[in-house]
Amino acid sequence: MRERFGIEMPVQRRTVFWVGLCLGFLALLWLLRAVLLPFALGMAIAFLLDPLVGWLERHGVRRAIAATGIILTFFAIASAVIILITPVILEQVSALAVRLPGLLAWARDALLPWVRHLFERFHVPIPAGLSEPSGAAMQRVAAIVTALVGGVLSRGLALFNVVALLAITPLVAFYLLRDWPKIVAQVDDWLPRQHREVIREQVAKIEEVLSGFARGSALVCLAQAIFYAVALTAVGLDFGLIIGLSAGFISFVPYVGALFGFLSSVGVALYQFWPDWVRVAGVGGIFFFGQFMQDYVLVPRLVGDQVGLHPLWVMFGVLAGGALFGFLGVLLAVPACAVIGVLLRFALGRYKESHLYLGDA
Repeated sequence: MRERFGIEMPVQRRTVFWVGLCLGFLALLWLLRAVLLPFALGMAIAFLLDPLVGWLERHGVRRAIAATGIILTFFAIASAVIILITPVILEQVSALAVRLPGLLAWARDALLPWVRHLFERFHVPIPAGLSEPSGAAMQRVAAIVTALVGGVLSRGLALFNVVALLAITPLVAFYLLRDWPKIVAQVDDWLPRQHREVIREQVAKIEEVLSGFARGSALVCLAQAIFYAVALTAVGLDFGLIIGLSAGFISFVPYVGALFGFLSSVGVALYQFWPDWVRVAGVGGIFFFGQFMQDYVLVPRLVGDQVGLHPLWVMFGVLAGGALFGFLGVLLAVPACAVIGVLLRFALGRYKESHLYLGDA
């Protein structure tokens, strides 16, 4: 009877069981990736707001009431911000769509002599596409961009319904915030008795890493988005709001946000301000200053040094998650990196205590 329920199951069989369970869970995630986005967003919002709900509960507010009030307030503020900035964003997107062919043509004409010089210097045949007129090249680029945007929009609408996303996400966040203690107790009851304390210890470390990185990175991204958007708009850069917000919100991937913002904003500044190098340098300096503040002020204060997530590991995780699961994979990349990092450190510690590492000694 004891063997039937796995209490005396051999180590090999237990290993196969847990590995198979993890692989099955990953396969299920991959199969359901098209419908998991609102649930992932709801879980992320609930994780960020749970400390506030816990604080209110400790001060005498019922958890259901606290969760309801916080969710309504959070989405009311988010909706107000979206309503306020959407007209400006749409205006800049429309203007960018109109001016994009001219911007691309200018960039091509400015860079083409340098590219040809490099090809000739290294005795490399010049591709035929570099020799065609700017008008024909821009028509090809415009056709490619139009097809790409249309494909992205059609696939995005096929993957999830925007109305369903906006309706389901608050419900997921609310129920998780309201029932979080019950969920934790239930999952804790499912843990194997023999390894319960070890699992609890690792889960506590995972939560510490996620709390430090996810909440801190969210504040860093918000601060960077506001700074870049305001600074670029203040210097008069066209499309500064779009570039600043985009660079800030993707700055959770180390250096990617600043690099994207620097290249796109300096390119637009060269097109808009040339030959005024002072204004172009000022636009570039905004991102150098922003990256300096992120590395030496925001991240040390808001994220800390104890999360144990190396920037290269985060970058790899985001790229791998995006390749496997799309936008959902990007959202889940940082939590997955945190979990894998904690588990790998635990496995490495066990390995160094094992016969495989110590040998006969």
